[in-house]
Amino acid sequence: MNEDLNIIAMIPARIGSTRLKMKNLALINGKPLIYYTIEAAKASGVFNKVVLNSDNKIFAEIARRYDVEFYQRPVSLGSSSTKSDAVVYDFMLKHPSDLLAWVNPTSPLQTGDEVKEVIKYFIKKRLDTLITTKNEQVHCAYQDKPVNFRTEEIFAQTQDLEPVQSFVYSIMMWRSRTFMDTYEKRGRALFSGKVGYYPVSKKTSLIVKTEEDLLLADFIMRAEKQYKGQRIEYDKIVQDLEGV
Repeated sequence: MNEDLNIIAMIPARIGSTRLKMKNLALINGKPLIYYTIEAAKASGVFNKVVLNSDNKIFAEIARRYDVEFYQRPVSLGSSSTKSDAVVYDFMLKHPSDLLAWVNPTSPLQTGDEVKEVIKYFIKKRLDTLITTKNEQVHCAYQDKPVNFRTEEIFAQTQDLEPVQSFVYSIMMWRSRTFMDTYEKRGRALFSGKVGYYPVSKKTSLIVKTEEDLLLADFIMRAEKQYKGQRIEYDKIVQDLEGV
């Protein structure tokens, strides 16, 4: 990791949510959703500082509780219709950096190690923009046309398919100067300069958008704690199979 770079983690936090009311403060395994992203960012050890970015001062208390900085952005940037570009640009103006990572609080299963790997990849590839993805080997079509397979050929097994990349947004990252220059010229900059994609783990790809997502994340956390180190068990009929 380049120690000369000033790298900031920005964790966006809105009190409002269209599908799940106040989801950033909803409890998962006894802690608010946003807590897990704060801890992952801190545990990664790659950031000069971690900042909660919100239009609501209630998150100032969360920031104090978990020992990170707080930035209260203008109220005009707090609605669901606010463009992410504008939020990032405003933050960059107030918090100069070389690299900025938008670390989403909706990915509670993301670990500090994975955050670190994303940042290392960004630097190694000399990117200007990075978006995390979920790479899946599934048969995929778009507008009734195959994307990663051919209907005139023998139907491919999923393990032989080229993965399709769906955006996860657990982390978005930019080279600050490139982003700001692009935004000032075009009024948008989420995809600026050299763009790269980083595939995250299946757990990290769980994004909390609904109550069902929240319950699933809570269940996974509790189950991992309860069954950590436990071996997979099989039906007794397996004992009759030769060579197993």
